[in-house]
Order: sequence, then C-alpha cells, then structure tokens
Amino acid sequence: MAVTCRVLVADDGEGLVSLAKGLFSGQVEEAGVVRLKDITDAVVRLKANVVLVVLGPRSQQAVSAIERLMAERPTPVLLVAQEGSDRQSAFAALAAGALEIFEVPKEPRPEVWRRLHDQLDHLARLSVLPQVRGRRQQVATHVALRPVYPVVAIAASLGGPKALAAVLKGLPKTFTAPVLICQHITSGFTDDLARWLAAESKREVLEVTRTQALREGAVYVAPSGLHLAVRPGGRVELDDGEPVGGFKPSCDVLLRTAASAFGDRAIGVVLTGMGRDGARGLKEIRARGGHTVAQDEATSTVFGMPQEAIALGAAEKILPLDKIAAQLDAWTRP
Repeated sequence: MAVTCRVLVADDGEGLVSLAKGLFSGQVEEAGVVRLKDITDAVVRLKANVVLVVLGPRSQQAVSAIERLMAERPTPVLLVAQEGSDRQSAFAALAAGALEIFEVPKEPRPEVWRRLHDQLDHLARLSVLPQVRGRRQQVATHVALRPVYPVVAIAASLGGPKALAAVLKGLPKTFTAPVLICQHITSGFTDDLARWLAAESKREVLEVTRTQALREGAVYVAPSGLHLAVRPGGRVELDDGEPVGGFKPSCDVLLRTAASAFGDRAIGVVLTGMGRDGARGLKEIRARGGHTVAQDEATSTVFGMPQEAIALGAAEKILPLDKIAAQLDAWTRP
C-alpha cells in the first residue's frame, strides 16, 4: 500500500505521541520528530505533508512555530492536546493556522489512536494556502440605527476559528445585528471556542444551551452535537435531529432556518472549510432576497466550502477575509 501521509511530529518533550499504538501504519508513516522551532525546515527536509503538534506548556512557542510554517511553507497542522489541558492555548494555535484539535483522554484506548490515524490521513490530502501575517485593517465605525438585516449566520470549518475571530474583530462596536455561528470543531470544544472568540473580539459570545431570544450585538455559537435553528420572532433553539450531510451541528440547518425565519432580512456567510456544508443554506438565503458572501480562495485556509457555495450560485459577493466585516456592516446600515 502506497504511503500518502508523512507525518512530522513536533513534540518539545511531552512524549504523548510515543504512547500511540498503531498510529503510524498503512498509509500513515512518521517522517520524524522535531522541536517546535524546527518545524518549517524539517517539513521540507523530511518531505512531510502533515504536521502533528503536541501541545504542552510551551504554547507560545507552538503558536510562533505554526505562524512561521503557514507563512513560509503552508502545511496542514493537527493539534494534539491531553484531556484537561489549557484549551485557550489550543485556540491561539488555531488562530495561527492549525486546522483542527484532537483531544486525547488521560487513558486512551486503541480506538483513539485509530481515529487520530484517520484524521492525519484526511488532513494530508488537503492543500492549504499561505497565511499572511500582519495587522488587520481597521473598519470605520458609524452611528447605527436598528439594522435592516437583523441576523447574520456564518458557516465555517477547517481554519474557521481564525477566520471567525478576524470577522468579529473587524465589526465596529456599533454593529448591532446578532451573529450566529456554526463551526465544525472537535466535540466538546464549542464552549471554549465561544470564550476564546469573546476574548479575541471583545464582543459578547455565547454557546447556545437553550431556546432563547436573540440580543442585538451578541454572538451565538452552535454547541457540539446539536443543530442550531433560527425561529421567527428572533429566537434560536437547539434541535437534536439526525446529522445533516454527516454534520451535527449542520451549517445548512443554521443558514436554512435563518432564511426561513427572516427572509430578505438575513445575511449568510460561508468561510474557509472542507466539504459543501453551508452551500445550500447560503443559496436559500439568497433565493429569499437576503445578502450572501463567500470567502475568496486567496484568504481561505481550505477553499472547499466557499468554492461549493460559489459553484452553486449562492454567493452574492466573493470577498477576501479582511473585507467581509466591512461588507456586513454596510449591509446592516439603515
């Protein structure tokens, strides 16, 4: 069987991956083990096509190493964290360009390593784009009245936390439309995602845990294992139905229910990610007269989801990441 996945392990002495049984087998092989500071050079020298970063106490070193890698030699990065570790550090690494988090229990069973094996093989098949480092552009603020479009629904997957933070940071303080987010991420991490986005954006960000009325200016994140649905009258509720397209929560469920509940007063956004979840929901918003935008290829970590939405004719606009917040602001002005 031909090897399709060469894994470079970046492990500054934690030794977590050394416990893995059967991780490197079949199409997945170990290219080498290096220190965090040596990732970029080693990817080239050892011909690795995916990097596994073991998160430990040196979280800032991991962030810096991933930033350099993504700027100079873009390569899929999977984070491995032990159960109970600092999840906020993991989100800082996601913001630097890592694609996903894999949490290992304190006493992992063999199936944990099989799932990690499959995740590495999956990521090795992706192409990621360079992530340009630099300060974000400031978006001009204005005095806003009640927005014409009261709901913004955002779909994101691989590379999404970093993109979501950029969009939320770019919104002016006067932006009052509620923002609803469906982000594909490792189960159990959505509450941590909400807290990290709140710290990054200085906005109110909540994981939805019950049926509740939307508040102007607040940001709502779909929880792990439940669909987030928008209802008429400015409410959101959780739906424990079957996965849609293999996802729960589903981006299509969020965008479709936003379209149904608010019609031409809804805005849909599809950000970086693999697959097609969100494309049909975005098209539904556009069909009902709402505004829609897809992130462009040049700024997407993985262009799959935006590309599917564009191919379906669902995107009214195709914009670089640093222009999306300003467009949302313009669409919500009276």
